[in-house]
Order: sequence, then structure tokens, then C-alpha cells
Amino acid sequence: MSFSFGFAGEDISDDEKNAPSAKPAPVPAASAFPVPGKPQLPPTLHELAGMLAQLPSKIAYGTLGVTLDDGTAIQIPRRELWDVRVQLMAEEEEISGHAAAEGLGAHDVKTGVYEGGFKSWESSVDLVKVLAANNSISALLKTPVRVIELGCGTALPSVALFQWTMSLPSERRPLSLILADYNPTVLQLVTLPNFVLAWALSNPQTPALQDAFSIEGEVELGPDVIAAFQQYLQASNITLSFASGAWSQEFVNLLYTLPAGDGQPTSTLLLGAETIYSPFALQAFTETIFTILERERDTPGSEAGAYVGAKRLYFGVGGSLDDFIDKARGKGAVVNQVREETEGVRRGVVQCILGPT
Repeated sequence: MSFSFGFAGEDISDDEKNAPSAKPAPVPAASAFPVPGKPQLPPTLHELAGMLAQLPSKIAYGTLGVTLDDGTAIQIPRRELWDVRVQLMAEEEEISGHAAAEGLGAHDVKTGVYEGGFKSWESSVDLVKVLAANNSISALLKTPVRVIELGCGTALPSVALFQWTMSLPSERRPLSLILADYNPTVLQLVTLPNFVLAWALSNPQTPALQDAFSIEGEVELGPDVIAAFQQYLQASNITLSFASGAWSQEFVNLLYTLPAGDGQPTSTLLLGAETIYSPFALQAFTETIFTILERERDTPGSEAGAYVGAKRLYFGVGGSLDDFIDKARGKGAVVNQVREETEGVRRGVVQCILGPT
């Protein structure tokens, strides 16, 4: 099953028209969401050290400029999609079960193969704007906090939070960033590189980075750079964790095996952009976030909430923001719309907080 969302113009990701084509990978037997006759990819955690060891020696990048509601602009770095293609071609790999190259073709999503993570979606930018406009986010980052971005892909909202955290005084509280995407190759090829880029561009004075930017638009990722990145995370009380596979109770249980900070009561912020684009996705995503919200509600001293960005209607495939709102309220959530975009494809961002039992 494949479909396009019918955007007006190009996706906000980098222009791919002149990029080389990656070698197609075999279609896997597993599916991101329930599809008759196909199992789902199992939830899996990925060690940061192992992922860092698999990064190429250099990556090419660009920046996405986001103009915030107050008129200021921020730059969020992203690995270039053509650079991902080049890596795949150079390795000449067929990544069995994950079909990485599928995400670099003409389709936005191929259910059971690729769930859209290589590209950056408009609702991700909407979430960045909401987070920037929310004054409580600054206060939140000064307390022990866990951020879980489901269906993260390029992880623009989490990368923005990471950038803002790096700008805070050194006495900031622990931050746990959990990045989850169905496709593990998305986590490896774009999610993690975007965090390394954000760190490198925010800390150019780091000795290991003095010669890393010798070529414009590229950064060298030598062992000293990777080691400096790891040292920075440890010294700054920032934890990066990565999880792949289908959303399920097992997936949620796996997330709760990850470090949650220093043992103090932790606030949990759930983020999701363009995660409800089909009835299958809507059901799985809703069940997952409410499993987490209910778990946090039942934990003394814990607070939790979610920001969900999506289109009002995904034409031809059945998902909609209104359907999510109805399901969320049916589960006892207080749902407030915090942003609406009416130009182009209509979309919005809602905040969900679960009421007491």
C-alpha cells in the first residue's frame, strides 16, 4: 500500500530532484501498523554508542529556517537527503527488513515498508513553533524531564528542544530525549546525525571541532568529534535514547526500561507530528500515548502531557485530527487546540492532558 499526502508543492525537505537514486531494498514482511497477513516489526532499543560507531566519516547538512510567532527565526540543522542516498549507494547494502531506500523515492509513505521518516513534515515545524511560544517549556527544561517523540523521523521538535537546552545555564536539570521511529534506518541515517549536527553547530569552540568544518556544508565526524559529543551529553545531564518498531504495549514497556534522569519525579512530554495519517496509525498512536499518559498519571509526583500536530484530513486514507480529538476526549483527556494553520493544507496542533481518575 502506498500513497501521497498531496502537498501543494515540494515537501519541506531538501529538493531531491537532482539527487542520485538509491538502490531499492527488498520489501519486508513486517508492517508498521496492522495489515492482514503481515506481522509488525518488534520494538527494539538501539545503543547510542553503537549508532555513533556506524556514522560515516563526514555528513553534509543544511539548515531549516523556522520563523517563530514573535518574528524571530531559528535554524534547525538537518542532514541532506542526497547525502543519505550517497551513503546508501557507497555501501551498496540491501537492508533486509527495513527498506531504507524506499524513503528516498517518490512515495511519502509505504505502509509496511517505510513510514515517512526521512522527510520533514509541516506539522513538525508547527510543533517547533508551539514549543517556542509556550513559556512553560523554558521552565520545564529546568526540571528533570523526559521527552518522547513518537514517529520522530528528522526529529525537528526534539532537535529544537535540544538546541534550547544547550543554551540554558549549566545548572539545568537532567533531560532525557527518547526518539522513536518505526524504521531503525531512519534513526541511524537522519535522526542521530541531526542531533550531532545541532551539537556541533552550537559548540564550535569545542577543540575537537576546530578542523571539522573545513568544507562548507559538511562536518567531519572523526573519533575525537564523536568522543567530544558523548562527553558533552554526559557532562550536561542529557540522555539520548532510540527505539524502533511498531507501537504496542510491548513498545511502551521497553521505553520504561530506559534511564529517566536522576530518580526525582519526572515530567513527561510526548510529541507527535503527522502520526495519524491513516486509521491504522491513528489507533496505534492513540493507544500508545494514552498508555503512557495513564502510566504517568498513576505515578505519584509525575506530570505528563502531549502535543500532537497533524493535518485536519489526510485525503483518501482516512486519518484526521478531529478523529484523534474525539478518541482522546473519549479516553478522558482534556484537549485544547493550541495552533491552527489555514493556508495550504489545513492542519493544527492540540495539547492533551489526562484528567484524574
